[in-house]
Amino acid sequence: QVQLVESGGGLVQPGGSLRLSCTTSGFTFSSSTMSWYRQAPGKERERVGYITWTGADSAYIDSVKGRFTISRDNAKNTVFLQMSSLKPDDTAVYYCNAKGWESGIGYYDEWGQGTQVTVSS
Repeated sequence: QVQLVESGGGLVQPGGSLRLSCTTSGFTFSSSTMSWYRQAPGKERERVGYITWTGADSAYIDSVKGRFTISRDNAKNTVFLQMSSLKPDDTAVYYCNAKGWESGIGYYDEWGQGTQVTVSS
């Protein structure tokens, strides 16, 4: 089955950096579109950004542009979220998401269980 596991969250000072990782299994990772979402307490879940299955295209919400970078390593079935210049309002649970289609599975839209990022002094 499709599985995603996030890691790398923690407590960081404002202005600091953190890199999240999402390791995957159960599907052809190189054919998937990978996204990072986040959800703060009392807030709706929002998509932070995504990267296409080729890695040739990516996009981000305005609030993180220039600070966050999504990358993927297809050889390791892993997607990363590099975060810098972190702000307190970046505090949230961050989720990894995989979307795609392949023979034997069909269309899939799967989530990891999330990793907590807390930005605070």
